[in-house]
Order: sequence, then structure tokens, then C-alpha cells
Amino acid sequence: MSKIVKGLYYTNTHEWVKVEDGFAYIGITDYAQESLGEIVFVELPEEETTIEAGEEFSAIESVKAASDVISPLTGTIVVVNDDLEDSPELINEDPYENWIVKLDFEDETELNDLLSAEEYEDICE
Repeated sequence: MSKIVKGLYYTNTHEWVKVEDGFAYIGITDYAQESLGEIVFVELPEEETTIEAGEEFSAIESVKAASDVISPLTGTIVVVNDDLEDSPELINEDPYENWIVKLDFEDETELNDLLSAEEYEDICE
């Protein structure tokens, strides 16, 4: 069973969102990293890039497959987790500590479109 953290928001495409101090941290879920297997590369976006909810902003490659990462929210990327550039396996080690981007999101109501931990758990079964 994959780890699902309560208090986060989730998408049906297996991204998670943690809102803290008015910013959104976005990463992929434990279920996603388990499905991909050993992650070997993370394509990181540029800081100060504006992204729309539903838009691809990153890609993750593993020994088994490649997968796009879809933004759950609209906003501007203010910080990229550069640690993933040299150590993409950090996502395998702890997908909830190793976020991909920190987003200054524009519309808090977009959070209403995301899944709770309980709703996401139903998808993963």
C-alpha cells in the first residue's frame, strides 16, 4: 500500500500539493513513484515560469517509463528543487519531502477541484 499523507491535496494524475505560507509545494505521490520504479531523471522547469492548472510543467524518467507532471494549480514557479537535478532518486526515497516546485498560486478556489487524502486513496485501490 502506498503512503498517502493526510492534509495534502491530490490529483487523479498522482501529483500532491502542500499549501504553506501562501505557497503551494508540488510533487508526485508515493503511488506514482512506486509505479514508475527507479527514477533516473527529473526535467525541471525554469523559475519565474507561469503555468496553468492542467498544464505539463515537468517530466520524470525512470528505468521503466517516462511521465509528465501536470500542474494542479495556476501560478508562477518561484523555486525549483535543484537537488533533484543531481539526485532524482530522492523522489523514490521520500516523495512527500522532495517536492518539485514551489508555486505562487493565483486562485485559492482551484484547491476545491483537488482530492482529499481519503478521495485519493479510493483512486489508488
